[in-house]
Amino acid sequence: MKPETPVVLAMLASSLSPVAAASEREDLLTLKNTTLNLIQALVQQGVLDKNKAQALVTAAEQKAAVEAKQQVAEEAKVQSEEPSKPGKAKADKSVRVAYVPDFIKEEIRQQVRSELKEDVVKEVKAHAKEEKWGVPAALPDWVNRFKLSGDVRLRGEGDFFPTSNPDNDFVGQQNGRFSQEPWTFANWQAINNGADIGDTRSGQSNSYLNTSEDVNRFRMRLRLGLEAQIADGLKAGVRLATSNSRSPVSTNQTLGQTGQQYEFVLDRGFLQYDYLDGKGTDWLTLWAGRTINPWLSTDNLFDSDLSFEGLSGTVRLPFGTATRYTPPPPNARYGTNMGYSQPNSMFLTSGVYPLEEFQLSSNDKWLWGSQLGLDLLFRDSDRMKFGLAYYDYRNIEAIPNTPNSRGTAGDRGDHNYTAPQFMQKGNTLMRINTTGAVSSENPNLPRRVGLASGFSILNAVAVYDYAGFGDNHVILTADYAKNVGFDGKDILRRAAPLGGVAGIVNYRNIRDHTNAWQVRLDVGRPEIKKLHDWNMTFAYKYLERDAVLDAFTDSDFHLGGTNAKGWVFGASYGIAHNTWLNARWMTADQIEGPKYGVDVLMVDLNSRF
Repeated sequence: MKPETPVVLAMLASSLSPVAAASEREDLLTLKNTTLNLIQALVQQGVLDKNKAQALVTAAEQKAAVEAKQQVAEEAKVQSEEPSKPGKAKADKSVRVAYVPDFIKEEIRQQVRSELKEDVVKEVKAHAKEEKWGVPAALPDWVNRFKLSGDVRLRGEGDFFPTSNPDNDFVGQQNGRFSQEPWTFANWQAINNGADIGDTRSGQSNSYLNTSEDVNRFRMRLRLGLEAQIADGLKAGVRLATSNSRSPVSTNQTLGQTGQQYEFVLDRGFLQYDYLDGKGTDWLTLWAGRTINPWLSTDNLFDSDLSFEGLSGTVRLPFGTATRYTPPPPNARYGTNMGYSQPNSMFLTSGVYPLEEFQLSSNDKWLWGSQLGLDLLFRDSDRMKFGLAYYDYRNIEAIPNTPNSRGTAGDRGDHNYTAPQFMQKGNTLMRINTTGAVSSENPNLPRRVGLASGFSILNAVAVYDYAGFGDNHVILTADYAKNVGFDGKDILRRAAPLGGVAGIVNYRNIRDHTNAWQVRLDVGRPEIKKLHDWNMTFAYKYLERDAVLDAFTDSDFHLGGTNAKGWVFGASYGIAHNTWLNARWMTADQIEGPKYGVDVLMVDLNSRF
């Protein structure tokens, strides 16, 4: 309403005859009813909640009454303070209007109605936006504290083996019949779980790796996540995922199960606490349970699907202000995890994770880790992150069984628990059993094996994100890891009951092969969100035999594990909102030992919600 409107109304009110006053009263009533009917219409349209509307009307009436009383009191005060002179009547400052034409009164009515309606609508919309009126207001408060998310991935995968690789049948004969040869292509995970390495029919046995038969398969992945805001700074997270392989580094479900239903497993379940000070600075994040990856890392150390069980936290010390910058999600780029730092800050991340717990032993397996890093923002858009980490795996080395412990069979020894629950391939392995016939063809074949080396890994990661092309970025990543826990003398000491180096089942030379590195270039959008978004990836990976734990490294490159080097090429393209196509070609060869190359092509259709 314009400022001069009340003045005009006051002039009219002081000059109108009783008949005109009655007419004006009718007009005011009409205006009041119009306002009430407008609010009622907003209620009927669902824009305004009924209780909120009544509260709005009541508040307006109370405010108007208070303002009217204040105005009357102010006018009385002004009149009482005016000086009076003897012999002179007080000057009459009122303006008398003898006649106001009907068309002027109608114009005033329309102006008041229009301005009042506009003010009411603006106020209603402001209240509705602030208080989230409408359907959410009719729901319980706890509903607004939950956030549901998920993603679906459909994959076509081809695994191709060069003709220079040894034939599958040759592999079976070489590994099954000659105990003095290292079993380079044995599937030790399957053997630890009971597969008979004496079966020389490689094509019909899962005790050997595939070396020559190309494989085409279709896979899918479905993940469903739920976050609940429990209190200020505290939330709980749950994520379910498909899985039919019981692998910690894969949530793929291979199609072709003769119509059997798929498994849906608990992939994550955790509590997360964030501490923000009064200025909104995020200083601290704590996690407990089966959690997300908190580290600045690449898939050389930790596969993108790996979850961490235990306790971890990140402390951030800001030293600048980040403006006009929204960091992408920590795992926005496949194969690279960006951690949970904030731009222009120093961060320290630490965690402790139980890997395997034993009821009758105090030598539980653990992973302890700490990472110190910097997160810098340049020109409000370019970003550089650097992290130096130390990961210490405890009690994971194999210990040979005491001869004849707990019986005569080699699979009933007192140190069988030192065998890893899960492994891929590549790490140097040691026999655990010392006696017992496990194959009719060769009684000296091992039944159970474990890791020969200890693993204490130093890791340096640097990421530079150049955002000089608008929404498209150029991101360079470099990663280097060194296993300083490798000790050849300790390996030979533990292998002494097995005849020293003869106890090593997949590699004869006890040498230091403990370096891993990767360089990677990403061009395009850091995260695919909408139609026509795109990015491309080029990477070279090199992982020596005992550089990292083969159980947790990338499960796709060289079909998982270490002792591999090669190239990765990838491209993604958005075909709709939160829907995109992705293709990756990985070509890798074994670094040491017999020729063993694997080329992998993956074409994915991804969608998230």
